[in-house]
Amino acid sequence: MEETIILLIDDEPSIVQMLRMVLQKEGFRHIDSAGTAQQALELCKQKKYDIILLDVMLPDRNGFELCPFLRETTDAPILFITAKGSDLEKLTGFAMGGDDYITKPFNPLEVVARMKAQMRRTKPYQYDNGRPSVIPNPVYHFGRFQVDERAGELLVEGKPVACPAQVYQLLLYFCKHPNQIFTKNQLYEAVWGEESMGDDNTVTVHIGRIRERIEKDPKNPEYLLTVRGLGYKLIYKEREA
Repeated sequence: MEETIILLIDDEPSIVQMLRMVLQKEGFRHIDSAGTAQQALELCKQKKYDIILLDVMLPDRNGFELCPFLRETTDAPILFITAKGSDLEKLTGFAMGGDDYITKPFNPLEVVARMKAQMRRTKPYQYDNGRPSVIPNPVYHFGRFQVDERAGELLVEGKPVACPAQVYQLLLYFCKHPNQIFTKNQLYEAVWGEESMGDDNTVTVHIGRIRERIEKDPKNPEYLLTVRGLGYKLIYKEREA
């Protein structure tokens, strides 16, 4: 079975030790940790991680400030861990490049469950008797851009574009359902796997991040359109495809 490589970024040894112990019991063996932002950046330059847990309060730099720098070297899902749970904090985390948000105090098993959910969405593999085999997934062509589901890759005008996990999953969902209108609640439930509970802003932020990548002018989108009063839809332009 393919090994998952995890990075824990937290300056509290007790939390790191607890998470490491729970993760090891769940079968994860490759777990690195960093107590500062600088250490985390160095590790990400040296190694490719599959998922990152990032504490917001670090001694040398705020986790929100660190996240964009991590995004320069990795597209791995980033889960923020913080003692604050306000809507503003969550929106800040998503806007900075995060994929999920966990509030202290937390149940370590919930953390593991959220990690596994993120990895299921980002790894295009299934396992047969412990051996990974590639799932035969298609490539979605939309003229200016294309999404390769098997490679987990977004290409814009033929060039690969970095795309954080949750942004990619939302875009992939649109690609699988072109020319269909979806409400924010429908998108949240389909991509995040749970009811939105009125958390519309999360979808709005991720829609903006998709447009920044696929549109020539994100303020005047040609592909990912807003349908006033109804929701969003991704246009399949047959004449370009």
